[in-house]
Amino acid sequence: MSSGFVTTKDGVQIFYKDWGPKTAQPIVFHHGWPLSADDWDNQMLFFYAQGFRVIAHDRRGHGRSTQTDTGNEMDTYAADVAALTDHLDLKNAVHIGHSTGGGEVARYVARAKPGRVAKAVLIGAVPPIMVKSDKNPGGLPIEVFDSFRAALVANRAQFYHDVPAGPFYGFNRPGAKADQGVIWNWWRQGMMGGAKAHYDCIKAFSETDFTEDLKKIAVPTLVLHGDDDQIVPYADSAPLSVKLLRHGQLKTYKGLGHGVCTINPDVVNPDLLAFIKA
Repeated sequence: MSSGFVTTKDGVQIFYKDWGPKTAQPIVFHHGWPLSADDWDNQMLFFYAQGFRVIAHDRRGHGRSTQTDTGNEMDTYAADVAALTDHLDLKNAVHIGHSTGGGEVARYVARAKPGRVAKAVLIGAVPPIMVKSDKNPGGLPIEVFDSFRAALVANRAQFYHDVPAGPFYGFNRPGAKADQGVIWNWWRQGMMGGAKAHYDCIKAFSETDFTEDLKKIAVPTLVLHGDDDQIVPYADSAPLSVKLLRHGQLKTYKGLGHGVCTINPDVVNPDLLAFIKA
């Protein structure tokens, strides 16, 4: 099966791709907001060519999955991943999450059945928690996320152009050359999903506290983050996550931004491969 759907307990259809030998070690990719499994095309092709079984799903309300108006929060996202890994009976898998997908990985791996997960990777990921509070003084003010919600409601199509054309890939930096194909592909993926699910997911990625999840994760975990990330600020995420992980490794990409998997696969893919094979 190269692609298909798994139906969750609440009747939601989760779309997934599943390429490569069923006997090979599985790598499961978890995308960021508001994207889809297609955001992992480069990594899927790279690791498929290396002989791995590669799997990526569209989070509920995103991509080709059901456009849900309920369950758009981290506990349900993790339960959906569990339904997928049970359906495919994945063992000894490596779970790789970018941005919101990194939060999904943290929550799923912390709760996964024994034998399901071998390693985890968080890339430009939202843990431990993004929003500013007394406990998290280095976080982003709630007004930042309120502005995301307001922009989504006012004109989602324009918002979904402005994010990749600017801060997501760092195309707003002096001297940066914008890649129009990358911008259009981000827009295409975003507009495939449901507005209600995307609206709810802003709260999920910004206000969920993953501190206890990170503490529970027992498998080796690689944390990759660009120090010029304008979406998930570096200082309040990657170094704090590594401190909470039992077996965490931090790799900082000097001068790189949020969308490193798309813009810098020549840097990211070899690091992922080395970690998986170690």
